[in-house]
Amino acid sequence: MERQQELNLIDELLELKANKSFYLDEQVGRSATRHYASADRYAEEQNHIFRRQPHAVALSTEINEAHDFVRRNIPGLSVLVTRTKDGAVRAFINACRHRGTRLVDDEAGCKRRFTCPYHAWTYSAEGDLIGAPHFDEGFTELEKSQLGLVQLPCTERYGFIWVSPHPDRAFDIDAMMAGLAPDLEGLGIGDMVIAEQTVMDRGANWKILVEGGIEAYHFKVAHRSTIGPYFEDNLSTYQTFGPNMRSILPRVSMGELSQETREKWRLRDHANVLYTLFPTTQMLVQQDHIVWIRSEPLAADRTRLHLSTLVVREDAERTEHWQRNHAITMKTLDEDFVIGESMQSTLTSGANDEMLFGRFEGALTAFNDTVNKALSKATTRP
Repeated sequence: MERQQELNLIDELLELKANKSFYLDEQVGRSATRHYASADRYAEEQNHIFRRQPHAVALSTEINEAHDFVRRNIPGLSVLVTRTKDGAVRAFINACRHRGTRLVDDEAGCKRRFTCPYHAWTYSAEGDLIGAPHFDEGFTELEKSQLGLVQLPCTERYGFIWVSPHPDRAFDIDAMMAGLAPDLEGLGIGDMVIAEQTVMDRGANWKILVEGGIEAYHFKVAHRSTIGPYFEDNLSTYQTFGPNMRSILPRVSMGELSQETREKWRLRDHANVLYTLFPTTQMLVQQDHIVWIRSEPLAADRTRLHLSTLVVREDAERTEHWQRNHAITMKTLDEDFVIGESMQSTLTSGANDEMLFGRFEGALTAFNDTVNKALSKATTRP
């Protein structure tokens, strides 16, 4: 983040606090409850958002060496990501070209080649078919060169490996992150590793789980026994950058800042900075670490969450420290997730036809506008 912008954001929040006011949108927002409960709506999101938009699937440091690999799931699609011998990253649909068996079941490892468990068709880390028993006799009209793994567009940027889930949908990640590049570069994720990780399935729509983190209206109530006392009451700001968003949720310590120490002010010391990178990545930036939240929507009412505490590689050996921090994060986020599941359970009760977003919950309106716009563009594209 550029230094002047960082100071401007702190000044803006201090002014709101001094005036005892909120960061307000012009009007109340609304989102139909069926958008969170309908299987048809979820199918539209899967086809027109999750299977069209690139996703951050791994840290670059997760496949640091030649022939390292990871297996990841994008909603409805298993993906194999490899590091080739020349250091390049490749991504493939994780399916054998013979009968479609899932090629790799291991979540991560280091292999020069991948062998299908059904008929032993074997592929290199570059995706080439390099061996198949009795191929010449049984597949006389085919060439191995025609049967490499289906490659997906991918790139390394901002410390992540980004993958497009469609072979024909190349992307420009810098253009997609326009306006946020200084922020993302400044986070230094390329030098970070995963210190702790939790994977869980929750009984709530993916959008409900995103919405739970981008407003501070609930902090003093839902988190009263955990982080609530350390944060301002219903004070936050947000800004959109195309489909992406940056939310600032200040701690009470921000109100204690003195102009005499202005040169030493650092936003992440006095606020949670939350980046929502559409559609399935959020990064919660804290003083000395980042929590990466990767969503994997499974159904209209079910979401798998991958929650990783990212730390600078040189600090990773502070195992107990990161375990404590991760546990605190999980306890706090679980409070949000339990409430999200409670919300999901009432969506079809008839009590409400729509969600209401107060003027100080404008980030939720902006997020749903992004979802609706993505669906509208996809369904009207010739």
